[in-house]
Amino acid sequence: NQATTSKLATITLLHLETVREIQIKIKMVSSETSGMIFFLICVCFFNELTAVEVNYKPTWDSLDSRPLPLWFDESKVGIFIHWGVFSVPSFGSEWFWFEWKGYKKQEYVDFMRENFKPNFTYAEFAPQFTAEFFHPDHWAKLFAQSGAKYVVLTSKHHEGYTLWPSKTSWNWNSVDVGPKRDLLGELASAVRKVGLRFGAYHSLYEWFNPLYLQDKNNSFNTQYFVNVRHFLVFSFYLIECAFKFKTMPELRDLVNTYKVEIIWSDGDWEASDDYWQSKEFLAWLYNESPVKETVVVNDRWGKNIPCKHGGYFTCQDRFNPGKLQKRKWENAMTLDKGSWGFNRLRTVEDYLTIKELLTTLAQTISFGGNLLINVGPTHDGRIDPIMEERLLQLGEWLLINGDAIYKTEPWKYQNDTKTHKVWYTAAKQNDLVYAIFFDWPDNGILKLASIKGSKDKSVICLITNKGEVQLKWKESNGTEISLPPRPLTKWAWVLRLKNIDPAVNHTWG
Repeated sequence: NQATTSKLATITLLHLETVREIQIKIKMVSSETSGMIFFLICVCFFNELTAVEVNYKPTWDSLDSRPLPLWFDESKVGIFIHWGVFSVPSFGSEWFWFEWKGYKKQEYVDFMRENFKPNFTYAEFAPQFTAEFFHPDHWAKLFAQSGAKYVVLTSKHHEGYTLWPSKTSWNWNSVDVGPKRDLLGELASAVRKVGLRFGAYHSLYEWFNPLYLQDKNNSFNTQYFVNVRHFLVFSFYLIECAFKFKTMPELRDLVNTYKVEIIWSDGDWEASDDYWQSKEFLAWLYNESPVKETVVVNDRWGKNIPCKHGGYFTCQDRFNPGKLQKRKWENAMTLDKGSWGFNRLRTVEDYLTIKELLTTLAQTISFGGNLLINVGPTHDGRIDPIMEERLLQLGEWLLINGDAIYKTEPWKYQNDTKTHKVWYTAAKQNDLVYAIFFDWPDNGILKLASIKGSKDKSVICLITNKGEVQLKWKESNGTEISLPPRPLTKWAWVLRLKNIDPAVNHTWG
């Protein structure tokens, strides 16, 4: 920013003057000694330059200028966990409470009438949220085996119940009622032990919080839910007492106590970023917080903010734009095709197949996104076997083909024009291109229109669980690649293309 640029310019001028003075004084010293002294001066000079910290202001222009920490782009794959009191009824989705009492949908009203006593309240579900079979080390091991590099847990969904002992959520958190455990803290510790990064989903709003509803009724001209000031009078003295009630203290508590490196904000859409004080929080996060160097945030910080501002874009659930984006983005999706929370009525047909999951992964990575894969555990802390199976299958595939995913970037072409179920990625540090394909041709010939090889230097290999197999290929109005007679691995296959150029016409004759 302008202030930093000015400071750098001042330091530069001062140091140049210092260097000139010292050069004059060391003219009588031998050339070897003189050179060493000059080198040390330069080192000190550049060290001071690099020590200058950027101070981000609470404006979107300033906040959006912060570079995204490299680890996030290189990770590519994360695990999302939707878990809370909604996991007890496990009917419909994680929006159960609002579907029942907000929208008053008939199927939810009927479900409650047929299965629970009259006047049963949502709060009465909380003691049944036991998490008795929750073993954080088992979850962490599963997530690591899936090939994911980061984990995001719902610290608080729209119901307001927190999975840590939040002081602003008295008697509506996992320590006061239900499991009697700090679920978030336990999982954060377990996840980090296996080398994964940990983050927290956090809903800015709460469906039925009286303070939030009061602000909403006031057209968000008040901020009782976010920040409220009371004026007290004692013996003719006016004293201002400020109490931050909900959103901001929760977010700061998550950062200061658990050092979360991802803040996945949600529940922002009814009010502006000014109401939520989003810019002020992010400025603190980037400038002063204990995770200021590594933390990443999404884009859900106020009405009309998603897909415009923030650290990386999520835009909407299951965002998969099908084209390159100017900003880093993430496809947050769920293995259950309909619900993010656990739904007891689901059958195997309601979950993505491994081939559908891998297709989504290849599409997302080829267009420069990250894939955040959601699971919904049960009220007692189990991850459904079908979800475990999908994650382990994903990990099995990534163990063989991870080079085509991690630390890659989009290639010139993302999808082949001739064989549409082929997706391209490129290594950042060398001239390798990867082609991920999902249909093994019956005749053993894979035809690609988007690449152009050179007989003198191009090498095409098939990645297998036993190493690479070099393949024969030829130019024939495109590139024809001769595959082995049968697939050597499962579900999807990867070609490593070395010294390959993009085809000029990008079409098949």
